[in-house]
Amino acid sequence: MFCPVIELTQQLIRRPSLSPDDAGCQAIMIERLQAIGFTIEPMNIDDTLNFWAWRGQGETLAFAGHTDVVPTGDASRWINPPFEPTIRDGMLFGRGTADMKGSLAAMVVAAERFVAAYPNHKGRLAFLITSDEEASGTNGTVKVVERLMARKERLDYCLVGEPSSTEVVGDVVKNGRRGSITANLTVHGVQGHVAYPHLADNPVHRALPALNELVATEWDQGNEFFPATSMQIANVQAGTGSNNVIPGELFVQFNFRFSTELTDALIKQRVEELLQRHQLRYTLEWKLSGQPFLTSRGKLVDAVVNAVAHYNEIKPQLLTTGGTSDGRFIARMGAQVVELGPVNATIHKINECVKASDLQLLSRMYQRIMEQLVA
Repeated sequence: MFCPVIELTQQLIRRPSLSPDDAGCQAIMIERLQAIGFTIEPMNIDDTLNFWAWRGQGETLAFAGHTDVVPTGDASRWINPPFEPTIRDGMLFGRGTADMKGSLAAMVVAAERFVAAYPNHKGRLAFLITSDEEASGTNGTVKVVERLMARKERLDYCLVGEPSSTEVVGDVVKNGRRGSITANLTVHGVQGHVAYPHLADNPVHRALPALNELVATEWDQGNEFFPATSMQIANVQAGTGSNNVIPGELFVQFNFRFSTELTDALIKQRVEELLQRHQLRYTLEWKLSGQPFLTSRGKLVDAVVNAVAHYNEIKPQLLTTGGTSDGRFIARMGAQVVELGPVNATIHKINECVKASDLQLLSRMYQRIMEQLVA
């Protein structure tokens, strides 16, 4: 039986769009959207393909996603070649099935069905698509959002197709994400011989009490939607490799996943105060990769909850767990942002797969969301 959602997903999977290479995926989507009356605006930046597309005018619902995928890993360990989509026992296998070419196909087919049913829909339907979400993320959604904001483009609601579900489609909807900030700390000492410690200054010894306090600190208690802020040390490096040399420097990298109870400025301030209290000589660099955002109950969340309940007869959990997503950039436009996508059990893994029927279900949910907000 021909199924347009599965057919389009397979077309996209066959294109090995390793981030940030698009490999022709967006051209397929653009052709389909143009055929139903969308205006397409390419926003390509360096090695990254992006496009903004819209149809109609007024209150705007955008669907956002990425055509790029992560590397396949050892292709010989896949039950079929990762870029040759295969259905086995109702499961569609291939790199990007869940993250997130299945969602993209579901969006496009939902738009086709919606436009056929409502050719003169009252609101504006839009797409914001990038090929740079899995890699650096520097020339993708963040740049498109900057351009749209500069010209005061309207965006009221945005549905991101990231794989949010855990067991069945729609059991989890992400209505926000934690912020992420990384600290690169270098503690300076004086290199010397281990037999003459009075002639050296060991930065590892100096830093340990501070690091212990850093680990033991309660940063906040979270809130209704966010867990407490988490701080994790990711990398520690010191020494020359020799057992008789006191190192001159200690490098420590740590990351905060923080809630709306904290700001990046407050995190920086509290860390600096701690390091100074321990009288360390140090250099500290910060990299903020995303602010926390939260979409409270409103028209978008209600429409998504309604669509999930209609097709899967379950009430989704509203969660903010997991990593970051491009939703963090889109939220800066003042839009309500929600993530709804397929089951995420195999994302980034060998033998990535989704239930074929789930993608058809997802497309119907997307269509119902369109009907509630811009029909």
